[in-house]
Amino acid sequence: MTKIIWMSDPHFQNKGTIGGLNPRTRLAAAIDHANTHHDDADLAIISGDLVGDDIEGDYSAMATYLAKSSVPMHAMVGNNDDRHGFNQHLTLPDDAMPDFIQYAIDTPEGAMICLDTHQAGSSAGQFCTARQEWLSERLSRDPKQPAYIFMHHPPMALGLPPQDKIMLEDGDAFLDLISQHNNVKHLFMGHVHRPTCGSIRGIPFATIGALSFQAPAPRPEWDWDSFVPAHEAPHYGVLHISGGNVTLQYTQFCTYETGIEG
Repeated sequence: MTKIIWMSDPHFQNKGTIGGLNPRTRLAAAIDHANTHHDDADLAIISGDLVGDDIEGDYSAMATYLAKSSVPMHAMVGNNDDRHGFNQHLTLPDDAMPDFIQYAIDTPEGAMICLDTHQAGSSAGQFCTARQEWLSERLSRDPKQPAYIFMHHPPMALGLPPQDKIMLEDGDAFLDLISQHNNVKHLFMGHVHRPTCGSIRGIPFATIGALSFQAPAPRPEWDWDSFVPAHEAPHYGVLHISGGNVTLQYTQFCTYETGIEG
C-alpha cells in the first residue's frame, strides 16, 4: 500500500493576510496535523498555487514551513506560482522535466505523476506540446505500471461556473492523450478550492478544497465580482492506494476560525 497526504492551494504569504485569513497559520496547522496523525505516510503532494505576490519572500519562507514536515513533501505549480522562484527555494527530483516543474515519483503501487499546468500571466492552465510529449513518453515507458496523475488545473468543466472559465485550455487534447494509455488510473486536481469527484472518459477524478480559503458552492449563483470565501473549514486528503484500489479521505485539520484575524 502507498499512503499519500494530498494538499493544495495554500496561497502562502510571508506576511499579511488574504482578506483577514492568515495563510501561515493554516499551512502550519496542516503540517502539524499530518505530522501528528499521518507520519506513516509515504509522501505528501501539494498540487499548486503555493504562494502569493511576493515571489522571493514567499517561496523562501514557505520552504522553512515545508521543512517541518515529517513526511517527504513534493510541491507543484499552479497559476499563482513562478517557476524561477520555485527552483530557487524548493527542490525537484533529479529526473524532473527540464524547464518545467513536472516529474514522476515511483512507488510500489505505481507512478505518481505531477504535472506543470502553469501559464504565465493567466489564471487558466496550459499543457503545451513539450509537456504533452514528456507525459506520453512517461506513460509509455512501462504500460503495465499504474499511473496516478496530479495536476493543478482540471481539464474539464465541473459545474462550477466561475471556476469553469479558468480551467486547462484545450482540455480535450489532454484527455485525448491520457485516454490512449490504459495505465492512467486516476486524476487528482486542485485550483477550484472545492471537493468534487466523478469520472471523465472512464477515468475517475477528484478535486480538493484549499489549505487556505474555500470557494462557495455553485448555488446560490456567484461570480468573481461578488466572490466571498465560504465559511468552511479547510481540509487535506489522505490517499490510500493498494492493488489498484484508491480511497480518498477528506480530512479537516483545523476549525474555520483558525487563522481568521480581525
